[in-house]
Amino acid sequence: MFSHSLFHYSPPSICKTKPPILCFKPHFKSKFFLLNFYRNQVFPHFFTKRISGYPIKSPAFSSSSLEDEFDVELGRLLSLLPEGMRRRISEHEELRELIEVVMDIGRKPLARFPSGDFELSDCPITVQDIEHATSQVGDFAIDNRAGISRTLHRISAIRNRKGAIIGLTCRVGRAISGSADLLRDLVQDGASLLLIGPPGVGKTTIIRDIARMLANDYKKRVMIVDTSNEIGGDGDIPHAGIGNARRMQVPDSDMQHKVLIEAVENHMPQVIVIDEIGTKLEAMAACTIAQRGIQLVATAHGVTIDNLIMNPSLEILIGGIQSVTLGDEEANRRGVQKSVLERKGPSTFSCGVEIVSKTELRVHRCLEATVDAILSGRFPRVEIRNSRGLEQTSHTFTEIGPDTEDSVSVVTGDLLGASDEKIVDNHFPSELSSNTAHDSLEDRDLLCMYVYGNGQLF
Repeated sequence: MFSHSLFHYSPPSICKTKPPILCFKPHFKSKFFLLNFYRNQVFPHFFTKRISGYPIKSPAFSSSSLEDEFDVELGRLLSLLPEGMRRRISEHEELRELIEVVMDIGRKPLARFPSGDFELSDCPITVQDIEHATSQVGDFAIDNRAGISRTLHRISAIRNRKGAIIGLTCRVGRAISGSADLLRDLVQDGASLLLIGPPGVGKTTIIRDIARMLANDYKKRVMIVDTSNEIGGDGDIPHAGIGNARRMQVPDSDMQHKVLIEAVENHMPQVIVIDEIGTKLEAMAACTIAQRGIQLVATAHGVTIDNLIMNPSLEILIGGIQSVTLGDEEANRRGVQKSVLERKGPSTFSCGVEIVSKTELRVHRCLEATVDAILSGRFPRVEIRNSRGLEQTSHTFTEIGPDTEDSVSVVTGDLLGASDEKIVDNHFPSELSSNTAHDSLEDRDLLCMYVYGNGQLF
């Protein structure tokens, strides 16, 4: 019946009620096929994977298929390197944690890992090495970025004054399902999120997973405005990491604000995802979209909310800043100068997220209240969210400083380990923090009073 060596037909047993059995005959060329077949088709729910501390449980993707897919994409990036460099980097024990590869003409190539830089060759990079790499990637846009089709890798070029490429930064792109689980409650509530963080901290990875979460889990119409194909990958077919979300490519970064408006007017989205809002026109377009009742998820470069307040191009995202002159009586009542800064209007985003690291986030549930507190010289309420493997913790506190007028501080949530106790110790007097480490918040009300008079502390 079956002539191929993969299967052979077993005749019916003596008991006529038993049907014929299709038996497996082991073969060295077919065992991997059957292993993947049983993992993907028969028992997909038995296989899970954990990447960078985030669990992945999906019937559509198995552990081995995720590993194989990433290995294939990583191999396509390493194919840009000459054979000797490729062989040397493949022997590194942190190969799967590779961050980026840097190649500059006349200098030794470097591979950057979490543990530090690693030299790939004793010989400097030549013009031929650069030409070999650029011949295997897409066209470089006006922002000097290119990609590899159906991958999330980003290739950034450095040019000389004549326009010739003299250096490359090849950054590894990863789709990590579960990287946005710490923000699932905010995403589910329909909050507009603004993610802030320095380069390389994982902003794009998180908003990619948020887009997948909204499209697949919550069945919303999600449109990604992909400036440099970093969210959905290079090529006309988007990467599987964005799920069922759609994406619009931006031919020129200077046209991103126009593509944002086009996405709203032509494609009727419920959610728009934007990466790296950097200009005033883009910020104004995002503000216009927010007024139309569309959920926004965006990123911006910075470390804290203060950086947005001080950035004249992006201050509109948090409502804008204006200078107000107070009367003598009001200034005396507030104890401030007559000229103060205040928020001009409503914030474009309802929530702000400061990405401290890949496992820790600082969440500002009410972005307007945070901005008002900062402008008035007070510390805002911040919610710390940590992820350590399967454990997810949250900690809410109000920072107290000696120059603030706050007299009451309320801590909600559980005190969860040494790291959270350290956060509390940094913002409370030592005697008070020692009590909070041992006493239950339900049994004790925390009250910290500062009494001032005539400029002296009584």
